[in-house]
Amino acid sequence: MLDLVNTILGNFLQKVLNFLPNFFAGLAVLTVGLILSSLLKQALLSIFRFVRLDAILEKTRLMSRAEVKIWQEVLAEILRWTVIILFLIPTLEVWNLSRATLVINQFLFYLPNVLVAVVIIFVGLIASNLGHDLVKHSLKSIGTTYANSLSVFTKWLVVFFTILVVLNQLGVAQDLVRILFTGIVVMLALAGGLAFGLGGKDIAKEILQELRNKFK
Repeated sequence: MLDLVNTILGNFLQKVLNFLPNFFAGLAVLTVGLILSSLLKQALLSIFRFVRLDAILEKTRLMSRAEVKIWQEVLAEILRWTVIILFLIPTLEVWNLSRATLVINQFLFYLPNVLVAVVIIFVGLIASNLGHDLVKHSLKSIGTTYANSLSVFTKWLVVFFTILVVLNQLGVAQDLVRILFTGIVVMLALAGGLAFGLGGKDIAKEILQELRNKFK
């Protein structure tokens, strides 16, 4: 019995000793990835500070400086985790964890969709604020109440369509997003047609009456 226990412990210690070089090699690769990812994150944030996009957008009143910094942090974090995952894959290979590598690879291929989605949301929010300001200032002549209502409606309409585009980019319920988008377009077309038809009914009647009188 004692010999069996000694044999099991000996085999276990032998496997641990054989794995230690691979473990430290993988750990070294991962450590380099962590350091490099942090440096790249700080470099990207430094570029953002040099460009001063937050000050430009705040000056144009399209987005506050705090909101811009949040989006910059999100982009920097995506870059950091992308680098970490890139170094994690060879680390897992060194540790002979091939199945885990397959999962990490799938997540890595999905990261560009997340990056594009973040950029779309950022641009969509800027476009919504820009649309809000344009509608508000261009419709001030018809009254402050109507201008505010239409500007808020325009802003949230742009935000809503931005969300649909982001969901489609992320591959979340793509068929549902297409159906919903088509339904909204049809609804707006019908609403516009009905509004124009009902509002322009008297004008159309006058035009037809004038044409009838001319032919007589």
